[in-house]
Amino acid sequence: RTQAEMAHTCRGTINLSTAHIDTEDSCNIVLSNGGRTYHLKANSEVERQRWVTALELAKAKAIRMRNNQSDDSGDEEPASQSDKSELHGTLKTLSSKLEDLSTCHELIAKHGAALQRSLSELENLRLPADSSEKIKAVNERATLFRITSNAMINACRDFLDLAETHSRKWQRALQYEREQRIRLEETIEQLAKQHNSLERACRGAPGLSSSTTGITSTTKGSLQSAKGEASDEDEETEYFDAMEDAPAFITVTADPKHHRRSGSNLSGASEGHPEDWNLEDSVFESSNQSSYNESTCKDLQPKKRRRTRIPDKPNYSLNLWSIMKNCIGKELSKIPMPVNFNEPLSMLQRLTEDLEYHELLDKAVNCESSTEQMCFVAAFSVSSYSTTVHRTAKPFNPLLGETYELDRLEEFGFRSLCEQVSHHPPAAAHHVFSKRGWTLWQEITIASKFRGKYLSIMPLGTIHLEFHSSGNHYVWRKVTSTVHNIIVGKLWIDQSGEIEIVNHKSKDKCQLKFTPYSYFSRDVPRKVTGVVSDADGKAHYVMSGTWDEKMECSKIVHSSHGSTSTEGKQKTVYQTLSPKVLWKKYSLPENAENMYFFSDLALTLNEPEERVAPTDSRLRPDQRLMESGRWDEANVEKQRLEEKQRAVRRRREAEAVEALEEGKDYEGYIPLWFERKVDAVTGELICIYKGGYWEAKEKQDWSLCPDIF
Repeated sequence: RTQAEMAHTCRGTINLSTAHIDTEDSCNIVLSNGGRTYHLKANSEVERQRWVTALELAKAKAIRMRNNQSDDSGDEEPASQSDKSELHGTLKTLSSKLEDLSTCHELIAKHGAALQRSLSELENLRLPADSSEKIKAVNERATLFRITSNAMINACRDFLDLAETHSRKWQRALQYEREQRIRLEETIEQLAKQHNSLERACRGAPGLSSSTTGITSTTKGSLQSAKGEASDEDEETEYFDAMEDAPAFITVTADPKHHRRSGSNLSGASEGHPEDWNLEDSVFESSNQSSYNESTCKDLQPKKRRRTRIPDKPNYSLNLWSIMKNCIGKELSKIPMPVNFNEPLSMLQRLTEDLEYHELLDKAVNCESSTEQMCFVAAFSVSSYSTTVHRTAKPFNPLLGETYELDRLEEFGFRSLCEQVSHHPPAAAHHVFSKRGWTLWQEITIASKFRGKYLSIMPLGTIHLEFHSSGNHYVWRKVTSTVHNIIVGKLWIDQSGEIEIVNHKSKDKCQLKFTPYSYFSRDVPRKVTGVVSDADGKAHYVMSGTWDEKMECSKIVHSSHGSTSTEGKQKTVYQTLSPKVLWKKYSLPENAENMYFFSDLALTLNEPEERVAPTDSRLRPDQRLMESGRWDEANVEKQRLEEKQRAVRRRREAEAVEALEEGKDYEGYIPLWFERKVDAVTGELICIYKGGYWEAKEKQDWSLCPDIF
């Protein structure tokens, strides 16, 4: 399939050019791409090998087609001019050849008539009988030749007329398409300007104050998470601001001393005990006290002094529209971008930033109840988005085999390792071990699309979190991030979608909804709401807050079914105790606006360290040059690294094709510190840490590391 055809395939289609093909045993095949995995079973080992060979050949062909399309794709303006000149040259050559054909037609007609006359004259001469017969036979053949030549000449004349007619049609169609493209670009630019004007007008309009009458979310019927889907985002999906939805559930704060309600209309209610909600509880803290992060970190002072600032961001101007107008509809990871759009961190370091509020997981270890623990896990899943609110710059795409370690075992009790395990599609594997009782691992593939006015970033893959003592195993996925005002106006980021966190041991669930921003909504911007329920579906806690500021938890003491909304959905009324703050965002450091809005942790991520692997992101030269403010040199270095990676990829693809032609198996790129396994919980093929990195660091034996920089 071509790239254009792949953009309109049915849901469930796997793109072979970016798929992983593995064999489990003698008969089973595992085919995976991002978050989608298919398990195929053959009747015999011979049939399995035939299928694997056919799939590998098809994959190699798809890779060649994709590379040909990538090599042909460049700046569209010069291409359109060259296409225009090429079309005119082709038409000119065709006209010249048709003129030559017309000349040949005249010559054939002339010489054919002369030959016919000569043969007629010979036939009229008095010659021997056998000669007359031969001349007669030659004359018949000449007649047949003349008839055939006339038929060919007539067909050529028809072709000439048809070519002239259609060439005019093609020229008109090409001119129409050019005009449509120019008109579309002008329309997009005008829409962006109108969008920006409307935003300024709405911000200045009165009567858009926020309302605090209740917490709204979505009931079970509308909170289904896409478990088996790689992405709920369709290629043609367009988003619009929606009017404020009617609340699907309502929370009412109850008095702990008088929380019980009488009446027969509360059938099916979930009862709780307010005495369990102790303000001095060892796990939960009252919302009027200091936040957990500030009060519990006094004994976690770093033993090593870390840097608190980086060089200020240079003020370089760049025409974004001149670059982005030719990128509409293309995959972002395939568009060459200057470092002007980047921040001096790689995607591996951004992934490690999810651990900024790791104290939430340390706190969750001490929870006695799995539903209480779920609250802290939910707050942790939301906290990972707090660093994105002002971070509109793009992180560096890691090179294949690039790694990043964050060793905070002595300071905060955890060690983190990331590795780029695939380049197309870009995929990173992450593993974190904490000696305080938890392990986190994930493999994330980033799918992104530029859609004119905004950029959609869809993380694919699952996040796993396991607590050592209890064995509770939590799994969830990330939501979609959207960067608005790409062309005109101030860039801003929004998070939207739903997260379903599942404890696969106790079957507890937490369903969180990230409400997309709307001009017409009276809700608090960046709102997140959700409900924590047990395996029987009984609701225990209500989660509420914003993904850029804080998350609170309210214990449910009573629930009942309320009235039905206009859309036919039944509302649920939750009577809760006073909310308590589980997580609150750290304030940004001084002068953060000139340091890419980095948090305290982000400022230390690219700090040079000794004894790290030679593939570590800290050693990436273009990223280091950009952080130092030498952007022109960084752009040159970035192009060198990308070309070096492309050369390695072409060599690897050639080896794969050669091996397949010889009937040999070709494993392709094998990650250094991770290995692909079928996850026992989700059934997905995922990269899991296989060990060896920290031992290699201790011995300073990096012989396995490739030369990628």
